[in-house]
Amino acid sequence: MGGISEMPQVTEGPGAAGSEALATLHRVFGFDAFRGEQQAIIEHVVAGGDAVVLMPTGGGKSLCYQIPALVRPGTGVVVSPLIALMQDQVDALRALGVRAGFMNSTQDFDERRVVEAEFLAGELDLLYLAPERLRLDATLDLLSRGKISVFAIDEAHCVSQWGHDFRPDYLALSLLGERWPDVPRIALTATATRATHEEITQRLNLPTARHFVASFDRPNIQYRIVPKADPKKQLLAFLREEHPGDAGIVYCLSRNSVERTAEFLTANGIQAVPYHAGLDASVRAAHQSRFLREDGLVVVATIAFGMGIDKPDVRFVAHLDLPKSIEGYYQETGRAGRDGLPSTAWMAYGLNDVIQQRKLIQSGEGDEAFRRRAASHLDAMLALCETARCRRGQLLAYFGQDADAEACGNCDTCLTPPETWDGTVAAQKVLSTVVRLQRERGQKFGAVQIVDILLGKRTAKVIQFDHDQLSVFGIGQDLTEGEWRGVIRQLLAQGLLAVEGEYGTLVLTEASGAVLRREREVPLRKEPKKPAASRSRSAGGSGASGGGKAKAAAAELPEALLPAFEALRAWRAEQAREQGVPAYVIFHDATLREIVTRWPGSVRELGTVNGVGEKKLVTYGEGVLKVLASLDGAAVPAPAGAPDDADWPEPADEPEPEPDWV
Repeated sequence: MGGISEMPQVTEGPGAAGSEALATLHRVFGFDAFRGEQQAIIEHVVAGGDAVVLMPTGGGKSLCYQIPALVRPGTGVVVSPLIALMQDQVDALRALGVRAGFMNSTQDFDERRVVEAEFLAGELDLLYLAPERLRLDATLDLLSRGKISVFAIDEAHCVSQWGHDFRPDYLALSLLGERWPDVPRIALTATATRATHEEITQRLNLPTARHFVASFDRPNIQYRIVPKADPKKQLLAFLREEHPGDAGIVYCLSRNSVERTAEFLTANGIQAVPYHAGLDASVRAAHQSRFLREDGLVVVATIAFGMGIDKPDVRFVAHLDLPKSIEGYYQETGRAGRDGLPSTAWMAYGLNDVIQQRKLIQSGEGDEAFRRRAASHLDAMLALCETARCRRGQLLAYFGQDADAEACGNCDTCLTPPETWDGTVAAQKVLSTVVRLQRERGQKFGAVQIVDILLGKRTAKVIQFDHDQLSVFGIGQDLTEGEWRGVIRQLLAQGLLAVEGEYGTLVLTEASGAVLRREREVPLRKEPKKPAASRSRSAGGSGASGGGKAKAAAAELPEALLPAFEALRAWRAEQAREQGVPAYVIFHDATLREIVTRWPGSVRELGTVNGVGEKKLVTYGEGVLKVLASLDGAAVPAPAGAPDDADWPEPADEPEPEPDWV
């Protein structure tokens, strides 16, 4: 979020009131029309109004404050927590001819003095600051001596104390409105429930702000959640079969898991580097820089990595551990497919994830209210994992938005609808085993022992505690071990079982009794035999397969134009290396695709391509035309259309007779 990689799509242009904004859009960014609500937001802020903007990653949030900063007199001050990325953000803006600078703790005294002088002289269009700098009297004094056009508070969800990415320094940002009441403020985020939205408005003191809430849907992302078996091997198969040579992010819960997974991928021929807070700052910076500048690199990381990453061609985001909340999951998966091309959000999820997250909540810091809120966040995440309905619809509903009546056709539950079954008897067997252990033996055990008892396994632990003498011993041989673990996982997700204590023992809940008394049915998902096959589609609805060296970036190009596309990518890579910037700062893949499709024969024609503003036309125009002139080719219309969605069967029920052992 917060970069210029978010590219408008053609819609109706603004009226006369927004002509200067539209002219700036075309001159600087190379686009002829705004996207969605960008026009209304920009005109409102240019006129001096405050705004709260909720818009998905890739939706074009940054233009909503960049253009007002360029149109209004003075310097736009952008508050961002992304110190490590400010240099790249500024480099990208300067490549467009925007006078941008930043001030943070990575600079020495002389570098900061230069930026301060530029600001005071009115020589900056945009100035990036970390929120903690606004707590310094020196910074506030500096800003009071210059002319400010707009305050932009990026990643505004960081102000929410109940959110997934709380930053205490954001709580002090309400002073901006108090100290500069005549300067418009715009708060932006890609992740906010209604509660977080209200908290942003309240804590940033924006009572009269106009609110703009765009759809959170990212139709180009395919959401898939698979049962966890051997997660590292599952990940390797996913990368080899669907995303060979693609850039992506793999999230793990612990630093050790990050290190082990990165080593495993590297040993198996996947370019991968670790990223977590325990690494030396220079190592983290180097790995982040490589990810932004190289093609095909995989970063294995904790949640310490990713916010503000503007790399447009991240083709997948994978989770090897369960995120703590849907907000976190949506924020992390949203880093894929910023260019609008087919991408995958893939997660391996299992019983231990549920138990581990429950234990973390119980043993974590915070009062009872905090634990209740954390538990509710986890419950929503579990509901997403266990749903038999469209995952995209459930995601949108969580953020208070209605999904389309029809299934999305681009998530695993739509592509391969899961079977459901009446799991009431199976649930009774599990709950009865827990009851027998507690009431007859005064004992509590975890899922492994419960499953061994149900399957009638005489393990050393079963024999040690005489659990083979229980009446429930061996009553569960109708299901496999994996299926029983799935039953327990779903009972935990439905609140029919709970986790207790340091060792994750299973106990009943208030809702368990209704199941044991046969007063409540328990529908369950059947454990799939294998993960859903990959079928992606672009935001425009055209079919596309997974990654590979052909790349999603070239998926819509006819074969005859692929050599020209790759030649421009090679030229772009050389330019990026020479300048020490990420390749997308030169041109996006989408721009290169349009160039080879239209095959401009002059600088003038090249200037009509989306994404080619005046500065880039002057800097790179002749180079692009030289590459095209060296090739023999002609523009061929790209094929359009997509296969019809398949007709999938309705889920089937498998009723079982009631037992006499409950």
